[in-house]
Amino acid sequence: MQSWSRLKAMNSEQLNKFISECQMRVESALKETLPASKIPPSRLHEAMRYSTLGGGKRVRPVLVYATGKALGIDPKRLNAPACAVELIHAYSLVHDDMPAMDDDELRRGRPTCHKQFDEATALLAGDALQTHAFYLLSHDKQMQVDAEARLQMIEMLALSSGSRGMAGGQAIDLDSVGERLNLAQLENMHIHKTGALIRASVRLGTLFQPSLDKQLVHKLDHYAKCIGLAFQIRDDILDVESDTATLGKTQGKDQANDKPTYPSLMGLAESKERAQLLLDESIKSLEELDEQANPLRWIAEYIISRNR
Repeated sequence: MQSWSRLKAMNSEQLNKFISECQMRVESALKETLPASKIPPSRLHEAMRYSTLGGGKRVRPVLVYATGKALGIDPKRLNAPACAVELIHAYSLVHDDMPAMDDDELRRGRPTCHKQFDEATALLAGDALQTHAFYLLSHDKQMQVDAEARLQMIEMLALSSGSRGMAGGQAIDLDSVGERLNLAQLENMHIHKTGALIRASVRLGTLFQPSLDKQLVHKLDHYAKCIGLAFQIRDDILDVESDTATLGKTQGKDQANDKPTYPSLMGLAESKERAQLLLDESIKSLEELDEQANPLRWIAEYIISRNR
């Protein structure tokens, strides 16, 4: 296998191409699966489409496709799980932005859902996006998996999204405003809030191969855990160093809300060093995989170097 330094030197163009292909694939699938705005209740469906199809990095669907590529799975089979994780992510952003949570007015460079519509519609749109994710996993025919695999996917995504996953992490985040957390507490919060859905994205891909070696599944999960934490560290750094126009959301919001972040705990330099260590660890987890896993390696690098 080529050295990682060589892969880093050559990955930019290939990564951009891979991400663009995945984004177009999942965007098309999302447009097809979301109810059309003209279907009653029209306002609710319009809000669902507005919140989901309004751009975004699509990191989680890209991870589903990249894991599938590493394991030799036809990308057409992966459209439903890729859409499912993005629908969960979209619902979480709609609810996160509401006045009872982060009270934000800007998301992806546009008014947040409750500002574009109203709070009640935003609340219902988030609810409907979440449930639609599980409908997809239970019904999509292109997945070509048996009932047991579908149940495992539904169980895993539900666990990753609920009180022992993303929602639990958000609850810890709200409880931590104004508090001084140590590193272990901060990482525990983000392993749930951000990391759980990123790990689910990789795990969904592995569930297409029930006979996959358990050690490899563990290594892929460790890879996802590392990049999930690195993703949050980079988000915290960008909240300090970037600007609202680049981010597409309000810059400096965490500091203004007195939320615990990696830079506030460790400083910017140590936060960047921690992200780099997590990148190195994630790449090491993929050692036994061949060049088909290169998109996973490139995504790890992208996560700590992105500017939004």
